[in-house]
Amino acid sequence: MKKFLLVVLILSSTLVASTINIAVAANVSYAIKDLIKEFNKENPDTKIQVTLGSSGKLTAQIKNGAPYDLFMAANMKYPINLDKDGLSLTKPLIYAQGSLAILSSKKQDFSQGVFIVTNENINKIAIANPKTAPYGKATIEALKNAKLLEKAEKKFVYAESISQTVSYVITATELGFIAKSSLFSEKMKQYKKGINWIDVDSKLYTPINQGIIILKSTKKEKEVRAFYDFILGEKAKEIFKAFGYLVP
Repeated sequence: MKKFLLVVLILSSTLVASTINIAVAANVSYAIKDLIKEFNKENPDTKIQVTLGSSGKLTAQIKNGAPYDLFMAANMKYPINLDKDGLSLTKPLIYAQGSLAILSSKKQDFSQGVFIVTNENINKIAIANPKTAPYGKATIEALKNAKLLEKAEKKFVYAESISQTVSYVITATELGFIAKSSLFSEKMKQYKKGINWIDVDSKLYTPINQGIIILKSTKKEKEVRAFYDFILGEKAKEIFKAFGYLVP
């Protein structure tokens, strides 16, 4: 009986050791399943538990002791901040570059580009909270540089993350500024470029360098390091490209 209990305890500890917790920016939610699936082809014993959210909120959770092993942020600001606070095991590196798109669930005349935000039939525009979500900050920057912010901001409906922004566009607003990566999920393929969405000119906003770090608090460095190396490797880059990202 004692031997049986010992085996159970050993198996239980092995299962716990093979599960890593990662904090992931909401814009990566569309690609993360494919990334994990590819990673597990060579690492079948490592389970990945994902927590999605805005990078600002995830950073606050990490500073308050949330038990994450790795952080994939929506821009470099947040991992750099955590590194300065001594909470990172690795230096922040860029794993992908995100880009902005304008989406509508209905057919729109996008020939005027970003100036569509001034149209009289556009009453509500969804954007991610610029205080916590890098894509929201990029939206503000793009509209400011296009000299459209004053006209557009009275129409804003703020979401807490980029995935919630997409939800608002589909259910409650005429337009929304979203991560282009959102458009490459299965449920979004019904929306067509030039009819339902367009790219936002990348010259209007600072490139969204998305950063990754291993957190110092991890107790599973071997498994985490394997996933970290995978995210920075060639197979992951191909997946990121397939979901509309640029890769360094």
